[in-house]
Amino acid sequence: MSIAVGLLLGAGLLLVVSPLLWPDARKDDANRTTGRLGAALHATLSQAGLPRVRPGTVVVVSLMVAAAASAVTYALLPVSALALAVGLVIGALPAVVISLRARARRRATRVLWLDVVDQLVSAVRSGLSLPDSIATLAHSGPAATRDPFARFEADYRATGNFGLCVTELKATLADPVADRILETVRMSREVGGSELTTVLRNLAAYLRQEAAIRSEVEARQSWVVNAARLGVAAPWIVLLLLATRPEAAAAYNTPAGAVLIVGGLGVSVVAYRIMIAIGRIPEERRWFQ
Repeated sequence: MSIAVGLLLGAGLLLVVSPLLWPDARKDDANRTTGRLGAALHATLSQAGLPRVRPGTVVVVSLMVAAAASAVTYALLPVSALALAVGLVIGALPAVVISLRARARRRATRVLWLDVVDQLVSAVRSGLSLPDSIATLAHSGPAATRDPFARFEADYRATGNFGLCVTELKATLADPVADRILETVRMSREVGGSELTTVLRNLAAYLRQEAAIRSEVEARQSWVVNAARLGVAAPWIVLLLLATRPEAAAAYNTPAGAVLIVGGLGVSVVAYRIMIAIGRIPEERRWFQ
């Protein structure tokens, strides 16, 4: 009897410590996935000029806006499926607005990086060290990029760790062009050599060509994006007008009407994403995060 009690006690203790000894791999994968999604959203917020906003705040605001939009829609147009569809669309608006703001800032700063490279080359040729050359951009660089470089200057004065400060500056700027510039400067400091100014000038020439090509293509393909937005919005405007009639609202409240609205929402989202993918130039990825 005592042997059985001892075995049961041992088995119980083993079960208690088993989560620590053999963690659930699926839970770890979920945590890593959540971490990747949070990091991607944080990078988008940084590119949109909102580095202090937490990803969880965006999620909470989206849920609150979606709930409010669904309630208002159901109060005005008593169609359950339509209220749910409006809530889903309105709930995605904060993320869409942040993404559009980030894209607009990247488009605006794409030209500013040319001035940053030119001023960095001038500082290096004047005899300043690489950290001091970057720090001068906090005072003489474009106004839109001075705050991140001012934080770099303060961090470098406090720590003296150039590599760590450059990494934090890259995370703050969250821009692929800035990544290339800063990685070039970092490599020059770590490896040495006298070709930094030549490399930066070649990089500036490449950025000018890329900016010119992107501007021309975006101007020619903007009509595709506008057509996609108009094509998606028009059927839903008609649906909202029809739902104001009592007989139409009663028809849409049936299971067949709910399937029609939900299916139409899915088709609209897929068609819009396809049109946007066709009409938009792929954004440059950050390879040096």
